[in-house]
Amino acid sequence: MSEPRIITFGCRSNACESEIIRSHAAAAGLGAAVIVNTCAVTAEAVSQARQAIRKARRESPDARIIVTGCAAQTEPGTFAAMPEVDHVLGNSGKLKADTYRSLLEPTSEPVQVDDIMAVKTTAGHLIAGFGGRVRAYVQVQNGCDHRCTFCIIPLARGPSRSVPAGEVVATVRTLTERGTKEVVLTGVDMTAYGRDLPGAMTLGVRQTAARRLSAYLASLTGREVEALVENGGEARTPQFAAVRLSGPASAGEIRRIGISGHDATRLEGVSMS
Repeated sequence: MSEPRIITFGCRSNACESEIIRSHAAAAGLGAAVIVNTCAVTAEAVSQARQAIRKARRESPDARIIVTGCAAQTEPGTFAAMPEVDHVLGNSGKLKADTYRSLLEPTSEPVQVDDIMAVKTTAGHLIAGFGGRVRAYVQVQNGCDHRCTFCIIPLARGPSRSVPAGEVVATVRTLTERGTKEVVLTGVDMTAYGRDLPGAMTLGVRQTAARRLSAYLASLTGREVEALVENGGEARTPQFAAVRLSGPASAGEIRRIGISGHDATRLEGVSMS
């Protein structure tokens, strides 16, 4: 079974979703397609996606080009107006197998973008692997309930919603059984994980002696990173039983996004227990 070419922009969540897209599109018979999974965080990201679409058409003049992701969700008309584009899919539809099967139907709508704010749940997706790589991404949360200044993420991703723990465990187990050595738990707002689940459960990761699994938190807010540093690399929060830096604070890669009112920080090298 041939697989489509996936061009991914943006965050770890998009990287995870691209593998889901690859699987669904291939199963639907879209192995010759080019799928661009876009990012909308900056105008430059949208511009880069447009450039990639034009380049893809030049390189594959007969391919079906499908545009999806956050920029497609927030600016469907922009991409639908491009002569290189055959289909535009929203962030909700891009993760559904039925969406890709429908694209082969003669009556298929070229633009399929739903109201993302109406989406209240998210499901886990069993991913067989990440192309033989030792690191894999598992999305456990999507969406954001914050309304930070100038931030487009809630409009692109919708409200915060969590994947049930059992589905997360099943996905991680499948990945590790197939050779994955490191799993990155990812989401748009990881600190919101579990608030929408029964019992308002919180996020934790267990390491077993049989198969050592490094689990990394994909995103923390700036205030939580500061709490980690101020407390010698260890902090307790309502969402996490214990969060520890896996090494000295300087060993983590911390980038503050300097946008007014948007307290976003990325931290690598965080383990949870």
